[in-house]
Amino acid sequence: MRALRFALRNLWRDLKSGELSVLLLALLVAVLSLTAVGFFTSRITQGVRAQAMEVLAGDLRLEAPTPIPAKYFDEARKLGLSSARVVSFPNAVTANYPLRGHLRIADAPFGVPRTTDHVPGRGEVWIDARIIAQLKLELGAMLRIGESSFRVTEVLDYRPDQGTGFVNLAPAALLNYDDIAATQLIQPGSRATYAALFAGPPAAVADFREFLGKTKAPGERLRDVEESSRQLNSAIDRASRFLNLASLASVLLAAVAVVMGARRYAARHIDAVALMKCMGAAQAFVLSISVIELTLLALFAVAIGTALGYLAQSGLVLLLKSLIPNELPAASLAPLPIALVTVLAMLIGFALPPLLQLKNTPPARVLRKTVTAPPLRYGVSYLLALAALCAILWSMVRDTELVLSVLAGVLAVGVVLTLAGFALVRLTGRLRGGVGVAWRYGLANVSRRGTGSVVQIVAFGLGLMVLLLLAVVRGDLLADWRRSLPNDVPNNFLVNIRPEQRQALQDFLSSHGFGAPQMYPMVRARITAINAESPQTLKFKGDVARGYVEREQNLTWSAKMMEDNQLLAGRWWTAADAGKPLVSISSEYAEALHLKLDDKLSFDVAGEPLTVQVASIRKIRWDSFRPNFFLVFPPGLLDGAAGTYMTSLYLTSAQRPALADLVRQFPTISVLDVDAILKQIRDIMDRASLAVQYVFLFTLAAGIVVLLAAVQSTRDERRYESAMLRTLGASRGTVLQGVAAEFSALGFLSGTLAAFGATGVGWLLAERLFSLEFTPDPIVWIAGLVCGTVLVGLSGTLATRSVVNTPPIVTLRDE
Repeated sequence: MRALRFALRNLWRDLKSGELSVLLLALLVAVLSLTAVGFFTSRITQGVRAQAMEVLAGDLRLEAPTPIPAKYFDEARKLGLSSARVVSFPNAVTANYPLRGHLRIADAPFGVPRTTDHVPGRGEVWIDARIIAQLKLELGAMLRIGESSFRVTEVLDYRPDQGTGFVNLAPAALLNYDDIAATQLIQPGSRATYAALFAGPPAAVADFREFLGKTKAPGERLRDVEESSRQLNSAIDRASRFLNLASLASVLLAAVAVVMGARRYAARHIDAVALMKCMGAAQAFVLSISVIELTLLALFAVAIGTALGYLAQSGLVLLLKSLIPNELPAASLAPLPIALVTVLAMLIGFALPPLLQLKNTPPARVLRKTVTAPPLRYGVSYLLALAALCAILWSMVRDTELVLSVLAGVLAVGVVLTLAGFALVRLTGRLRGGVGVAWRYGLANVSRRGTGSVVQIVAFGLGLMVLLLLAVVRGDLLADWRRSLPNDVPNNFLVNIRPEQRQALQDFLSSHGFGAPQMYPMVRARITAINAESPQTLKFKGDVARGYVEREQNLTWSAKMMEDNQLLAGRWWTAADAGKPLVSISSEYAEALHLKLDDKLSFDVAGEPLTVQVASIRKIRWDSFRPNFFLVFPPGLLDGAAGTYMTSLYLTSAQRPALADLVRQFPTISVLDVDAILKQIRDIMDRASLAVQYVFLFTLAAGIVVLLAAVQSTRDERRYESAMLRTLGASRGTVLQGVAAEFSALGFLSGTLAAFGATGVGWLLAERLFSLEFTPDPIVWIAGLVCGTVLVGLSGTLATRSVVNTPPIVTLRDE
């Protein structure tokens, strides 16, 4: 109890006097960054995920070629989940459809849509505008579907689960589920697809997903948001990785600040500990005080930082309410334990070692200031703490490649900064004789402090490097999103174009000002063997792999690789490879079916066998929203098997009425309108961009704390040096100029190396983790030099100005 009371008084005194300012500020920034980013991104992620759920019209979707068994609905009801039924061929839904998202209808073909919470009533049908244009129908007309007639009451504009697949995007009629039997369209052998939608609390959905995974039949396919839309998933995955990168960077920067703050705190308390030991305090008592103070400091930092973090994310949500159209879910409490464990790891690993050295302070220091505690070897402690911190961060982000890449980059740049720092120390010792008084004093300080100057260079460099790195990746990410979905990205796809229609369609598009879009041939085929083995005898995990081998695939051929594709392995064919049995496969196809280069794939193409060899593996940018294919063949191999063609084009709202003329003139061509899906993805990217911008602010705050900690680490030495110089006749201006010269030299070297490090690590992250097109940005170099020289020089000078202004007699009397 005595140690606790003493620790409480000591902590309160240190807080009031500002002794713990840098250390506490570093911890607060770490907690604030973790909790604010955690709270806000959890809400944004949940909101984005909820918006992405619209692609399924629910949280889970179970599809089957036969009616969904009642046992699934009974189990969902027990777990408190809501459900709905959907059937295609024809499309029909139950009254509570959709569970996520909204239907959109219009009063006229290609008119202004509006949302609705209703579905067609009994005896009613909602018809797609393209069908109305083809059949020249009017609202209120009767339409015969199968053996029954229905009244056309609305124009169907958008269904949440119409998805991004070409089959789902085809023109549709929507009926009431209870009218299916009256149509008599579904007979034995009909290729109808039945679906069950489920939605509810995340925990219940997770339990139900596990239940379905164990009990569903082989022909039943479970879909969730992860596989519902590759474009949505690509955007969300990139945003999540950047947010994790920014959180990682903030905590690492805060750790650097904690190290420097703890070193200064220990240096300033060495005299107090010596006095305590003179009064009879034992080493155990001194150690217990340090441990209690660190524990209380951790709890205080977590409590205050969490409160500030919650307020920060709440304030941001209020400020940006107009940009966030939907109500965000409540914040998750998951960041709280992570913040506490992270702070404890930082304090125990980085702050405790310097404080452990205090307990060995000899009492003789009270009489002689040159006597100090023997140095401890706590390099291993730092390494263990860094490993623990990385393990905690990995548990938070669950991205091994990201954590290792950032850690390797930081360590590599740290080593380079250390070597460059020692080189600068040696160099300044030789150069200081040939410069002016202020620069001579500044360079002498760099040389005289030696290790202290190196520590400052490393701290400045790492802080600037991380900030520049995030700026590089953030800029590339946002620019890449803008490039992937420009304003004129194709929002309509034309499929089922017969070969004899190509020229007439080109003439129609040109006459209406739509240009001459490229047409891609399409052939349907089914895989029959993998390396001469039947797919049915091979074991694949997941519904995706089974879908590849059980369903027909769209094949195409092209002399050039699509612009949104990146070659991962193998080579693209040349003109000499025309007609050869080769195929280029997507990375998703290769991963699901465990394929590699030179594997043999056999297909049934319109009744004709075809065996090809895997020549290359491509990574596809699905978020580009341009035509892409899992399987691409060289020209000359399938030319005679071309069944249909497809193309894509961009239409403005003023050009949309021309679609009615197109479907009338070419009734067999299907027009797939993806404008609503593009709007959905742009909304998600806007939210992700918002989170990216927000997280960068917290990393910037962490970088500022590092700069402050580095400047404060030598504050006491500068105070004594300034007093001595002014006592010997130096003016205050000369001393300040010397300080400015010293920090400018340190900042110039740190900023230059930070720009090198940010460019190198940024290239690595952009190419390997974010799949971004990396272009070196000269602004990074300018920012590195300016921030290094000007920002560090100015902040260091301003931070030490009060030290220089202190009257020498006050400083010398204290000493």
